[in-house]
Amino acid sequence: MAYSETVPSPLDGERIDRVVAMMTGASRSQVVEWLDAGLIMRNAVVVTTRSNRVVEGDVIDLDVDLDAAPPELIPEPDIDIPIVYVDDDVIVIDKPAGLVVHPGAGNTTGTLVHGLLARFPEIATVGDPARPGIVHRLDKDTSGLMVVARSNVAYEQLVEKLAAHDVERRYLTLVWGTPNSTSGMVDAPIGRSIREPTRMVVSATGKEARTRYEVKQTFIEPSPVALVECQLETGRTHQIRVHMSAIGHPVVGDERYRGVRQTISSPRMVLHSAAISFDHPTRTDERLAFESPLPADLAAVIAQLH
Repeated sequence: MAYSETVPSPLDGERIDRVVAMMTGASRSQVVEWLDAGLIMRNAVVVTTRSNRVVEGDVIDLDVDLDAAPPELIPEPDIDIPIVYVDDDVIVIDKPAGLVVHPGAGNTTGTLVHGLLARFPEIATVGDPARPGIVHRLDKDTSGLMVVARSNVAYEQLVEKLAAHDVERRYLTLVWGTPNSTSGMVDAPIGRSIREPTRMVVSATGKEARTRYEVKQTFIEPSPVALVECQLETGRTHQIRVHMSAIGHPVVGDERYRGVRQTISSPRMVLHSAAISFDHPTRTDERLAFESPLPADLAAVIAQLH
């Protein structure tokens, strides 16, 4: 471990995210990212829940080199980012599949953030310096709508709105089989797999996670599948993918969560952020709403179904 510290008595009973932030000088958002990545241990046990409370004498280990300088973010104007809407406070983009949202392990260049910095250099000072402007993420192979903060006031407001579930996000996905109910809610906590830390699982000790779903269309040939709209009530890593797999209907093309089968060919997992709406972070009584049609590669997958 790169950092290890024993919890002193003044911090007894405090939340682990606050304790790590105080001990290391890191921002709370950075600590949350470490928790999500499984990089923080309490008494040799990985902790992923920020509300976990410590007691005096606990040993906190952090698998992060705190002395390492953060990589310099160099704007990359060649990265094509479709802009749906922009004003002084927010940017709404239609992220193409295959584009990583922000720098991380193994992705130090060529991300959405690098492209945004070339077009909107002012976001360099917005939010977390390691992922400026970013208030939520899409997986690399997920396409569709995202909102990015262009000002710090907007950043703070959007983070609060997301935490309060006031940002409506709807996704279209193709899943194997046909759910028994045409609509429903998957309410199952999600945590990081102990055996495979990069994989998320339904876990009693995980974070609360809720996904509403509605079956839009069903197909029989070449295999039974359903086009489903999912609405996030929380925003956990891989949430839709984990929840749909957990109820026996994994996302078509999703290698990580049992979604690859021979009968239907797909260039990637069929998951698209199709709609997003939220109250404008700085304008009173203004609601912004956007929709994005299925991109050509996913539309072609559905076109082969009957």
